[in-house]
Amino acid sequence: MRYLVTARVKPGREAELLKAIEDGTLGAGSVAGDEYLRNMEQARLCNNGSLRWVEVCFCAEPLQEERPYWEEYFDFVRVQDAHARHRCRDLNGTEPWACCDCDCTEKLEARMTTWGEPFLEVLRSAAPSQ
Repeated sequence: MRYLVTARVKPGREAELLKAIEDGTLGAGSVAGDEYLRNMEQARLCNNGSLRWVEVCFCAEPLQEERPYWEEYFDFVRVQDAHARHRCRDLNGTEPWACCDCDCTEKLEARMTTWGEPFLEVLRSAAPSQ
């Protein structure tokens, strides 16, 4: 299933988050692998300061496995279905693991490009120069 995640970076965690993204350790140890880095590449920073991204998750409870990794850096505002559950081929049982190759995320992320700014660009530009 796909979820539209709305979150805020925890105060003071921006530099550590950027480091984890840059060195590829964000989500290290998770079964979701590189999904965390892909999420941050696609995430959008909205005008109200919240961050939004699409998360693919196969857990019985949304983000059950991913939550501890995200909560190190983020406070969740909302986690909602990204599309109608009855249309999810994985969830309705017509095609197990369908979310791996489904174009739902791509379509939603294409629409999201008009929402705010690319989060990773904003995070990098706010980082102190080294």
